[in-house]
Amino acid sequence: MSISVASPQVGVSFDDTSVAFSSKSNFQLKKTYWLFALMNQPWLVKLGTFFIKLALLLRLPVKNLIKATLFGQFCGGEDIKECNKTIDNLAKSKIGTILDYSVEGEDNEQSFDKTASEILLTIEKASQTEGIPFSVFKVTGIGSTPLMEKIQAGEPLTSNEQAAFERLKVRVDQLCQKAHDLDVKIFVDAEESWIQDVIDQLAYKAMQKYNTKKPIVYNTFQMYRRDMLENLKKATHEAKVEGYYLGAKLVRGAYFEKERQRAYESEYQDPIHATKEDTDSDYNKSILFALENRDVISICLGTHNESSCFYCIELMQKLNIPHNDPHVWFAQLLGMSDNISYNLANAGYNVAKYVPYGPVETVMPYLFRRAEENKSIAGQSSREFLLIKREVGRRHTMKVVH
Repeated sequence: MSISVASPQVGVSFDDTSVAFSSKSNFQLKKTYWLFALMNQPWLVKLGTFFIKLALLLRLPVKNLIKATLFGQFCGGEDIKECNKTIDNLAKSKIGTILDYSVEGEDNEQSFDKTASEILLTIEKASQTEGIPFSVFKVTGIGSTPLMEKIQAGEPLTSNEQAAFERLKVRVDQLCQKAHDLDVKIFVDAEESWIQDVIDQLAYKAMQKYNTKKPIVYNTFQMYRRDMLENLKKATHEAKVEGYYLGAKLVRGAYFEKERQRAYESEYQDPIHATKEDTDSDYNKSILFALENRDVISICLGTHNESSCFYCIELMQKLNIPHNDPHVWFAQLLGMSDNISYNLANAGYNVAKYVPYGPVETVMPYLFRRAEENKSIAGQSSREFLLIKREVGRRHTMKVVH
């Protein structure tokens, strides 16, 4: 089945700013306008990042300023309770919340146990809250990255390392079992290619155990990898053979520079597609494949790409899939691409926002990446800024008219 990239002729417009920013007051909108105006200047992002890091290092009183600006735009709060306002606000617009504990802890067992305990709390919160359709975790948050790298490389483990790996497997199983017992869908986030095979094995083992009646555990497929479309097809075949449902979160990928650099330095074939067009092509092929196999696959499109969202919408129409089909979700990050999230939700599609949370100081690495990402993605911050600017102008015109 061949369908061209979709156009806006699908009953949804991502240019409708009145819907996109309907949840923001005039004050909130203007604050967002100035924040994106600043982030639209790459030199300012670099300078600001430097001074925030310096201020935190020197323990200067900048926490409230950060919470009122960068943190307030992209995070829900410092703990689950503080996220309640964001959860409720999103729910009013029929958008779900994915609580994402974004603290980057230390590489030790105590930190791993603490992170696992926090994620268990997000699963419990999701089970009690209609507006939280998914939970999520990163395997590197609950287990050692160097250990997983060693395992994937096929190197022998010491008895202590083997014991640490067993504890990691127990933590993964605890999270997935809790999600299963409380009927909460849970994402296993994707990470770097040199540890992803280990993560995949853990995810598929959990699926085999907990996805026998419905998709509970979702693995993440980074479509900027050359092998990922084939991996998705293999995973689907395995799910059919073993008799379980495949949960698949489809993303483009978040480790582009690290992957390229490591492949160059270690002199192995770059696992990433040569061009963005190749990535886009595989992403859309994965959507088509998943929708045509939705008797086995449930998907979440984790994307800020308007064309891929339109493409999925058009496919759903051609395949007579209802807007609110429980096996098809869209997800974006809090504070970004509201024009996609709010307009999709307004049209009746299943939408959720990743809502990062955690103490300001420990979430800063995440926020720095968001600021960097906004200026590095071609046109991303400009697109956000222009839409916000247009809505400010529209509201001003409405005031003048009335």
